[in-house]
Amino acid sequence: MNDRITVVGNIASVPERRQTGTGVPVAKFRLATSQRHRDAQGVWVDGDTNFYSVSAYRQLAEHALASLQRGQRVIVTGGFKLRTWEVGEKRGTEAEIDADALGPDLQWGTSVFTSLKREVAAPAVPASWAAGGDTAGGDTAGGDGAGETDGDETAAADDVADDDVEAAREPAWARGPLREATPF
Repeated sequence: MNDRITVVGNIASVPERRQTGTGVPVAKFRLATSQRHRDAQGVWVDGDTNFYSVSAYRQLAEHALASLQRGQRVIVTGGFKLRTWEVGEKRGTEAEIDADALGPDLQWGTSVFTSLKREVAAPAVPASWAAGGDTAGGDTAGGDGAGETDGDETAAADDVADDDVEAAREPAWARGPLREATPF
């Protein structure tokens, strides 16, 4: 589907939960849009209303079902297609959007965004490191005093490791100030 579209409108139906044949969650709702214009007297009036059938899949579907309600003004972007249908002797054409992104139109209200944290597994530690075996340089910890700790340094290292795991859960742009690098 190559046709992309972004539409701003009001949710015209209660978003409903569906499921594909393979169990993928789907959120479906109707979206109404209308162009406003001034009439001959300079009064704002609604033009013709267009309706779109919007479908969201997987995680976007779950988030849409938890967040969106009938009557809310939203922005929808996704793949666009016109589908013809026939039921008995009735025929019609339906405009469909397979949503890639959905969100509230902040021109008409406020929103509070809740980011879901994804669990990130800690990096695996080679068994030789965990057992106190060879280090990266080939030397063993201990023996000549290099690498021995009094216990406080081990606790500090554990704190750093915890910070690394916590940092991995954050997006790259949120991990702290950027450092300028000289390109030469």
